Amino acid sequence: MKILLVYPKYPDSFWSFKHALKFISKKAAVPPLGLITVSAMLPFAWEKKLVDMNVTELDKSDIIWADYVFVSAMYIQKESVNNIVKACLQYGVKIVAGGPLFTREYNNYPQIDHFVLNEAEITLPLFLEDLSSGHQQKVYKTSEYADLSLTPVPDYHLLQRKKYAFMNIQVSRGCPFSCNFCEITSLLGHKVRMKNPDQIVKELETLYNLNWRGSVFIVDDNFIGNKKEVKNTLLPVMKNWMQTHKFPFTFNTETSINLADDKELMSLMVETGFNSTFIGIETPEEKSLHACNKVQNKNRDLLKSVQRIQKAGLQVSGGFIVGFDSDSPSVFQRQIDFIQQSGIVSAMVGLLNAPKNTKLYDQLKAENRLTTEATGSNTDLSMNFIPKMNYDELLEGYKKIIENIYTSKPYYKRLRQLLLNYNNLYNRKTKIDFQLLRAFFKSVFIIGFLNKGRSEYWKLIVWTLFHRPESIVDAITYTVYGYHFRTIYGLRNKNTF
Repeated sequence: MKILLVYPKYPDSFWSFKHALKFISKKAAVPPLGLITVSAMLPFAWEKKLVDMNVTELDKSDIIWADYVFVSAMYIQKESVNNIVKACLQYGVKIVAGGPLFTREYNNYPQIDHFVLNEAEITLPLFLEDLSSGHQQKVYKTSEYADLSLTPVPDYHLLQRKKYAFMNIQVSRGCPFSCNFCEITSLLGHKVRMKNPDQIVKELETLYNLNWRGSVFIVDDNFIGNKKEVKNTLLPVMKNWMQTHKFPFTFNTETSINLADDKELMSLMVETGFNSTFIGIETPEEKSLHACNKVQNKNRDLLKSVQRIQKAGLQVSGGFIVGFDSDSPSVFQRQIDFIQQSGIVSAMVGLLNAPKNTKLYDQLKAENRLTTEATGSNTDLSMNFIPKMNYDELLEGYKKIIENIYTSKPYYKRLRQLLLNYNNLYNRKTKIDFQLLRAFFKSVFIIGFLNKGRSEYWKLIVWTLFHRPESIVDAITYTVYGYHFRTIYGLRNKNTF
């Protein structure tokens, strides 16, 4: 068999980092980990080729070459998926589809030949068995959850690695919490299932032997979902491996805010090579946290929790939401104040949406408030339900937040706050990083000379050199992020840019 694995193109969004990647001459932030994991589950003798449309074009010769085209996608990639399907139909090549988009909406794609849904460790072997006997079914799905000890090392060798800013690995699936707007538990369950430490070491070894050095993103929805296992078993093994190999990687991941409650765990993460984490803050409004069942965030000082994590040596990026039923017009300024005071530079603020198979979706459906399907985008100003607050007022408040946190003056002020809060403990690089050096000179030219907010840029650089010289790389990195965010949110023509 000749298998073409195709990953659809992402539209421009907050997390695409498209405009920041240009500074380091990269095409995409992270590779399609799901597809290269599926590739590793296919028979070894089969020929496999990967086309990530975020780093390279899909050519008709690739499609014609293949016996099957495997596609994995998320909601936000729908437009690109439609183009892939159209091309495969044109050349008469069969399609096998999986991933979150198709797991929820496979009935909307009758033209696709086969669906391998849910977790491939369970459903892909069933498809392969039927394929060998010539009795393939249309849909393969399961309500069971996979044993991750069966998950192979992804086929990292298929990647054009130099085109990515990060490599990625997965340690666990599932989340112990039940936020009503989140579909993770309906897809992957409440029980946190983990790979064993030996598997993680094999994946790190594979990346190391492929000469990858630098950032590795651990894609778990909540890396500390099974805090005891992570703290007592996994991290000591990872730390030992990193020490033995002279710290070739830096890690970032996603965690819940209760990380702030465990100093020992935070220290161990930093000692292992972690330097940042994404946390779903959502809102400083306690009523809204109760309404969406964000139990891990309730009844705590969120600002102090963020600061504890920063002081422990981990930068914090955060997710924020407006549009909860209990939100009042004061929520917009409260969000601005919290984001500015926290020093969360990468603050992804979105309008609330209700994905399928979430408790929020079921609630809104019962209340006859759903209007359309969620797009999966965090920057397209869309909502898929009728909010309690007047929509125009909500939209204006949302735009107010964006403008007040991402135009140059407040953005650089918040960046200085991060550098004051952040205790930069992970600083083991001794060689000159020419990629970062090129990025610095590009940032000087593009942000420091060509843009209206250049005076704020230079104030930040000078301030950092005098007050936090050890954090100059972080400062430059975040100036580039800021350029991306302002571009995404359409703020580049503002006088304060």
